[in-house]
Amino acid sequence: MLKKFYKFIILPYAIFLLYLMFFGMGRLQYEDNIVRIKPIVSTIWFVQETISWLDIIRIVLGNVVMFIPFGFLGWIFPQLKNLKNLVITFVSAIVIVEALQYFSRLGVFDVDDVILNTFGVFLGWQIKRVLETKLSKFVVE
Repeated sequence: MLKKFYKFIILPYAIFLLYLMFFGMGRLQYEDNIVRIKPIVSTIWFVQETISWLDIIRIVLGNVVMFIPFGFLGWIFPQLKNLKNLVITFVSAIVIVEALQYFSRLGVFDVDDVILNTFGVFLGWQIKRVLETKLSKFVVE
């Protein structure tokens, strides 16, 4: 039952997430194309420059939590059950999205986003594994 629900909800969820990444939360087009390629630096800078802990939690944690559902893609695409294949596929996709943000100037190409988003996928994959191994009789099918 959970797999069926996931198959039904993941595409609209992905579209909603893309909307947020390009247009949501009052996003405006930047005047310049911006690239942040030093890992962890932009996240540290963001934390230092942000007054509100709520904003820090919302953005940093959001970059992880919002991508957890993609860790379950192996339920739809059997070749993505393997963590290595999932991560390679996801990183390829998220780099394209980050590049589109850069070229459209509707966001920033930020390597920290790639790292945090990928960590979210990894957490999702781990959660999926636990569900499949410990609760398969009750939850997964």
